[in-house]
Amino acid sequence: MRMATALSVLVLGAGGIGHAVVTSLDTGIDRVDPFKDMKNRPQAGHGMNVLVVGTDGRDRITEEERKAYRLGGEPCHCTDTVMLVHISEDRERASVVSLPRDSYAEMPEHVDTTTGKRHQAHPVKLNAAYAEGGPGLTVRTVENMTGVKIDHYLEVDFTSFMRTVDAVGGVSICTARPMKDTYTGLDLPAGTHELTGGQALQYVRSRHVDGAADIGRMQRQQRFLAALIHRMTSGGVLLNPVKFRQVATTMLSSVRADRDFGTDQLLGLAKAMRGFTPASSEFVSVPIGDMSFPVKGVGTTVKWDAAEAQKLFQSLREDRPLAAHRAPAAKGPKTAVVDVAPKEVRVQVYNGTRTNGLGRKLDDALRATGFDTTRAPRTAAGPERRRTLVEYDPGWDRSAKSLAAALPGAELRAVKGLGGTLRVTAGRDYKGVTAVRVEETPGPFEAVTGDRVGCA
Repeated sequence: MRMATALSVLVLGAGGIGHAVVTSLDTGIDRVDPFKDMKNRPQAGHGMNVLVVGTDGRDRITEEERKAYRLGGEPCHCTDTVMLVHISEDRERASVVSLPRDSYAEMPEHVDTTTGKRHQAHPVKLNAAYAEGGPGLTVRTVENMTGVKIDHYLEVDFTSFMRTVDAVGGVSICTARPMKDTYTGLDLPAGTHELTGGQALQYVRSRHVDGAADIGRMQRQQRFLAALIHRMTSGGVLLNPVKFRQVATTMLSSVRADRDFGTDQLLGLAKAMRGFTPASSEFVSVPIGDMSFPVKGVGTTVKWDAAEAQKLFQSLREDRPLAAHRAPAAKGPKTAVVDVAPKEVRVQVYNGTRTNGLGRKLDDALRATGFDTTRAPRTAAGPERRRTLVEYDPGWDRSAKSLAAALPGAELRAVKGLGGTLRVTAGRDYKGVTAVRVEETPGPFEAVTGDRVGCA
């Protein structure tokens, strides 16, 4: 939930105006020591790794705001946002990895900071680490899970979130479909919206917009963070000393950090990351193996895909990009750019005309363009079709758009229960297949750069 505010601290620090400004801000940060007495830590990699933790601070929100933005209930003083932010060694890239708060974790042996009781190692949900052992146990748990050595720790109170968004003048968000959540009060029609601080809080908190629950919420948080970075890097915030101080003071008013994350670190980032843009950031969630992994005495947890997660964290340790890289423009005839590669789209072809052999001709043309056709075209039932038709299951809408791009003018029709194989019925208007291509070469993870986060 506090992803945007947390990483913005790093971005603003990286674009700092000068030593005097940053020093004065540094003195207002509350300090913690999460690395005290830590032993057997992972080997350091390349670049800088910051563990960002969001804590509940709704006790500082006014009663009017509680009612307006559905923020009832008592603050839990717990953590519900955990993410790793990796700043590359050349300071030209920031990789943000979201760690679900309900992730299955093995809590190391520790002393409960609240009760003083010593606990042996035991399974828990990731967000329990903070409740039992504060920042220190949280760092130890994440390092044990990821094998990534944490260099710095940032803890953010989400009550500053609304003030931060308002301080930068609001953030623009695009939604491809209406979004409504009765729990948070979010109610956005399809289109582009300029969100105020309160609306932005509803947007990043909502988890009942669709069936994706917390995973969908994390994706919306990442989308919002990309938009916030764009607003700060393009709206003059980092170049205007007065505006910079206003925004940074708002953000840092509720931040706790380790003792070594101070003026020198902020200025070092400032010098190296002056050209930071949304394209410099990349976002990914840890690969999931089981969304409903039961654990006795703990409940339902989120189990990571161990093999894929290991690859992800190995990439962080080795300071390698996580997102796909843009491919150079193809030579020859102009091709349509699509999101889903043709080879990933399964197609069954039908001939909806009285022209013999048209189904085979269309199947061959689609296969030559890269689509995964069945190679067994069929004859459509019913009257002759005038217009070519693409039918698809709603769950494969992005694949349908790729196929439709190859058949300009074709009619698109959603058919529930059709499954993963799309259906194309050639009509009398069929003139041939247009070549299509994806603009990016596939990356090893489902990561996306900030400038590629679009309307969704």
